[in-house]
Amino acid sequence: MTDRAAPMSSDASAGGARRRDRLFLGVFMLVAAAIAVVDAFSVTDDRAKAGRPIGLWEPLVWETSSVLALLALAPLVMALTRRMQPLVAPWPRVLAVHLGAAVAFSLVHVTVMGAVRWAVYAALGGFYSALGPLRDFPYEFRKDLLIYLGVVAIYATWLRAWPGPPPAEAAGGDPAAIEVRDGARRHFVPLTEVAFIEAAGNYVELHRGPTPILHRAPLSSMERQLAGAGFVRIHRSRLVRRAAISEVESKPSGDFVVRLADGRELMGSRRYRKPLLDPA
Repeated sequence: MTDRAAPMSSDASAGGARRRDRLFLGVFMLVAAAIAVVDAFSVTDDRAKAGRPIGLWEPLVWETSSVLALLALAPLVMALTRRMQPLVAPWPRVLAVHLGAAVAFSLVHVTVMGAVRWAVYAALGGFYSALGPLRDFPYEFRKDLLIYLGVVAIYATWLRAWPGPPPAEAAGGDPAAIEVRDGARRHFVPLTEVAFIEAAGNYVELHRGPTPILHRAPLSSMERQLAGAGFVRIHRSRLVRRAAISEVESKPSGDFVVRLADGRELMGSRRYRKPLLDPA
């Protein structure tokens, strides 16, 4: 690997990711605010019909405090989802990590909204127990678990749907390359030298010779980044460059074996058979 002018701008890629996440948060905020307003009016109306009228400001405070806490937590949930995506990382690990995170998410959510409500009521001369929501944690957790899982599922879908920046030709005709950071140094691996890419936890391994190069990126991100660059997914944890394939052997199960020009063999899943065999 040698240092040279970057054919793919990491700044542009990072800018696209920030725009993607800001848009997601904006949509999340609008939906949450709309639900909060509807719920506040519904509570006011239900209390009036039950003979226990209440000022609109109170349910607005309840709902707004919850929304503010959720908005503060959403970027953390998004960051964890990027590192531990459903259908990308091994599912037992994904399930364990996200269930643990959901408990922490709910604890912080109910604690923050209780504190905000206490502060608002105190400022208006009223009283609200800051620990009230926390004492009712089992009830709050049931709701928060659905919210957490919903955010993870929708954001994971959002990540897969958001198109990454396509690899571009460098000035002077150099082939497109993948930028790999090594501390303060940046290296650029030409795509034409990479035979296949394999998931390795929060990293991927770039196979271009006997020793793979470790690159910090989820495989799903690499798949989007390399869309149109001749790479195709053959397994949930593996991408291969079409030009490096010499033969595809089908198995009775529907799975297949991809033989590379250098003699290496890779297992492919029947789920990805059609995209591989379709014309590029």
